[in-house]
Amino acid sequence: MSATSKYRAIQLVGKGAARDVLKLVELEKRDPGPGEVRVRVLSSGVGFTDVIMRTGNYPYAPKYPFTTGYELVGDVDAVGAGVTGWKPGDRVAALTVHRGNAEYAYLEAAELVRVPPSLDPGEVVCLILNYVTAYQMLHRSAEVRAGQTVVITGAGGGVGSALLELGKLAGLGKMYGVASAGKHKAVEAQGGIPIDYRSQDWVVAIRSREPAGVDAAFDAIGGSMLAGCHRLVRKGGALVSYGSTGGGQAKALGTFARIGWYYLLPDGRRATFYGITMKYRKDPGPLREDLPKLMELLERKQIKPVIAARMPLADVVKAQEIVEQGQVTGKIVLDCTR
Repeated sequence: MSATSKYRAIQLVGKGAARDVLKLVELEKRDPGPGEVRVRVLSSGVGFTDVIMRTGNYPYAPKYPFTTGYELVGDVDAVGAGVTGWKPGDRVAALTVHRGNAEYAYLEAAELVRVPPSLDPGEVVCLILNYVTAYQMLHRSAEVRAGQTVVITGAGGGVGSALLELGKLAGLGKMYGVASAGKHKAVEAQGGIPIDYRSQDWVVAIRSREPAGVDAAFDAIGGSMLAGCHRLVRKGGALVSYGSTGGGQAKALGTFARIGWYYLLPDGRRATFYGITMKYRKDPGPLREDLPKLMELLERKQIKPVIAARMPLADVVKAQEIVEQGQVTGKIVLDCTR
């Protein structure tokens, strides 16, 4: 069998430490089936959801073993029977949830979104999960308006930095970015007002500047961070929770329960949970509308995703360990061609 009949992929074989359960394997390359497209992956991402799949329970993960990688950008390599509108060489993007961390991926044609070939595949990868999440929370969940004031926890991360950049583009008045001191320069560079949550009571610090409360808060952490955001949002404002990166499965369940309670609480605040995969599987239309808008902004140089590092495919263990330790400012991108 020739070397070209196989391809490299990162597989998750069970729960555990990254170096124990993430394996670089070779898989058989096959022809795409009916309605299917084979994509030669150029870039894919590594994010905290990958860590959750490895350390806890994630509802959209398949059974072990499976190929990791929540999003990808690549070129169509071959198309199966019945596929129309796509041909070899077309540049595409997809929200995959898994399958992205590999040299090749097999996707349904309906999953693909066209990518302008002039764009950097690594920067487009940042848009698929991080920027679509940020854009939809700002404009579809919170419905922000120019001049408003918001709070963003996890402001130095991939989604946090996207919220800051897109919030600035939307004309928000003030954006308080809650982050560790080492990420304050990055928060300021995106137009945010950095707030250190470790050296002070961050809720009191923001409340002293905004006695009437803020118009919206976006929380990635859960637990006490989510509770603090709720205290800061004024009546008529919006609280959007989109993760629980501050703890394990028990904390995640607690966060979901709390946002559900806030949703029911008659206190004049709108509380919602945002999950991109949940929304995409229910209705893929909004992602197909919003991702091209973001690519257009990227093409016009109105946005510039923060890439923390570009690593070869084989460095996925190192990449996940960095993410798990909370050391990432922006997004880690894997170059799946090397």
